[in-house]
Amino acid sequence: MSQHRGARTKLGLRIAMVAPPWYEVPPSGYGGIEAICASLVDALVDRGHDVTLFGAGRRSTTKARFVSTMDDVQFARLGESLPDVLHTARVAGMLADGNYDVIHDHTMAGPLLAARLAAPMVVTVHGPVEGQLGDYYQALGPSLRLVAISHDQRTARPELAWAATIHHGMPVTADTTPSAGGGPPMWLARFTADKGADVAIQASRACGLPLVLAGKCTEPAERRYLSEVIEPMLDDDVELLVNPDRATAMARLLDARCLLLPINWREPFGMLMLEAMALGVPVVAMRRGAAPELVDHGVTGFVCDSPDQLPQALEQVTGLSRSHCIDRVRRHFSAEIMAARYEAVYQEAILDSRRAVARQLSPSRVRRADATAGTASTAHAARSHPTRRSSATANDGYRI
Repeated sequence: MSQHRGARTKLGLRIAMVAPPWYEVPPSGYGGIEAICASLVDALVDRGHDVTLFGAGRRSTTKARFVSTMDDVQFARLGESLPDVLHTARVAGMLADGNYDVIHDHTMAGPLLAARLAAPMVVTVHGPVEGQLGDYYQALGPSLRLVAISHDQRTARPELAWAATIHHGMPVTADTTPSAGGGPPMWLARFTADKGADVAIQASRACGLPLVLAGKCTEPAERRYLSEVIEPMLDDDVELLVNPDRATAMARLLDARCLLLPINWREPFGMLMLEAMALGVPVVAMRRGAAPELVDHGVTGFVCDSPDQLPQALEQVTGLSRSHCIDRVRRHFSAEIMAARYEAVYQEAILDSRRAVARQLSPSRVRRADATAGTASTAHAARSHPTRRSSATANDGYRI
């Protein structure tokens, strides 16, 4: 299909970006993975790469070329395996008809086809790897190039085939200014016990503050949690917003005293913490998962060790600089930083793939293939960013 054949640009890579089929890219409401894909592809295009985005639905407003595998997004069937498998099968057929340097997959089923594709595949692991998800990636073998989204996620299963740890990023405009934050604290998440909406209500009441409770509630388990746990706790001091659209949720968050997320699970990242800080809204969270990597304790929010510390944190959070929150995202979690780090992983994946092919040739050809691949990667980095370190060192660590 010529409409999705990767076109070689003067300097950049031909990248196939595979998003899940559940929501549009970018999403109009809930959809953390889709929001990350949108930010990443736009930043990659800005860096001179040719990006084709594979997803579901009739439209995408990113800067990438968009190819849809099905007319309707599949959010109503979230949790079922068939939509993801069908989406993956159709993407595989389209990739076979294209011409790409690297494939970046964000789906569950996509990595199963990595060995059949001509281009190397990079896989971002968006979920917790302690259980069966980690077993799944381990069963697929060491040839996968997995990217962790936090150091905490990676340490949960260090034996997996990790290629890098890259924090999510998002665009922050130069003219972003924070609001005064005169509104109440806001809890914004999925209505599940893991996200701690009940703890948020208790903490706000303990210090006499009202609370805005807003979140996704579409799946059976979410509806049960809302009706059986949260609704009996509601009173006039809690404003409930169920399934708000993104514009409404972000408008309320902009004016919030803080984002209150007393999570009680090992969350691999926590994109809402970044989104809040990018608006100048400090975060009050529990010390779970990646929260300590995202929130600068005492500067852009508070990371609490127990629920008993939450009320004091809610009282003290107004003393923090909201401008510091924006600056932290701009300096450490921008879309440009994320794209540069993925670019280094792509180049290494391409180099590894060429070496694997070259190993089947004579020793002299192996040396020539390595030299050619290394020269191409270095030349691209030098042309795009003359002062940037080479990809061999640009992807080391990223600890903040």
